[in-house]
Amino acid sequence: MKEYKLAIVGATGMVGRKVIEVVQEYKLPISQCSFFATRKSAGTDFFFNGKQCLVQELKSNSFDEGFDFAIFSAGSEASKFFAPIAAEKGCIVVDNSSAFRMDPDVPLVVPEVNPEAIMGHHNIIANPNCSTIQAVLPLKALDDKYGIKRIIYSTYQAVSGAGQEGVNDLKRGLEDEEPKKFPYPIVNNCLPHIDSFLDNGYTKEEEKMINETRKILNKPNLKITATTVRVPVINSHSESINVEFENEFDLKELREVLKNAPGVIVQDDPENNIYPLAIHATGHDESFVGRIRRDFSVESGINFWCVADNIRKGAASNAVQIVQKLIEFDNK
Repeated sequence: MKEYKLAIVGATGMVGRKVIEVVQEYKLPISQCSFFATRKSAGTDFFFNGKQCLVQELKSNSFDEGFDFAIFSAGSEASKFFAPIAAEKGCIVVDNSSAFRMDPDVPLVVPEVNPEAIMGHHNIIANPNCSTIQAVLPLKALDDKYGIKRIIYSTYQAVSGAGQEGVNDLKRGLEDEEPKKFPYPIVNNCLPHIDSFLDNGYTKEEEKMINETRKILNKPNLKITATTVRVPVINSHSESINVEFENEFDLKELREVLKNAPGVIVQDDPENNIYPLAIHATGHDESFVGRIRRDFSVESGINFWCVADNIRKGAASNAVQIVQKLIEFDNK
């Protein structure tokens, strides 16, 4: 098999470090992997496939050596500036930020859900928001079978979704120290405030989930609403998802649809207290689904509970899986 050159941008951050870990786990055919970060973080050492590697400062000429792929996890501003430079030099960029997600010319991809969208890239592919990724895995299978009419999202999002400073705020709170990342203490608290508020009363996080779900499912007029909440959990997001269908369904059959959905693991045995938990989802790349039950308040609807590791599948692993899919397509 052909071997490829990969750049990891934002290598020293929480997601970047996880990308490095996942790339090694997936054993991609990478002949050269280079690491980049801001000047502040440049000079850090990493071990990659048994070799010591140095993190370089990200510059405009960083992509001159001809990379096949680059995974960006350095934030929107860095992506807006450097991703087009990399793309112009023939490198396919998989971007973890929100910079390009809603650009109509940029595919927004979850490989198990819409792999065909990858081929529409112009050397930039967007990785969806973490809370969206885990939701669309089960939703795609349900939409294909029953046709989704409306979605109501209620999320319970871990502090790691706010980066290392979010995790640090939880630790500060446990030591009775004041928060630095969040506007209020996160310990013993829930904050219905993720990202900034918009004029319509929603937050940017809520708007992301709504718009990204529509784009990934290719249903621009799908009725969706969302409330996103930060909770005092280190890692893995949990979501309560209410779905109304166009068509009637058999609940037993619906469970089988979810069991057969790629990237979904059903844990749904309430009699034995079996349902998805954040502590069990952490470290995995699947979306765990349980508490599946009919919503009796509408003609054809269900509720279910969905949990996934927001740093792995919600960011790093999904990006690596996109690169993996690009390699598969290239070798066909």
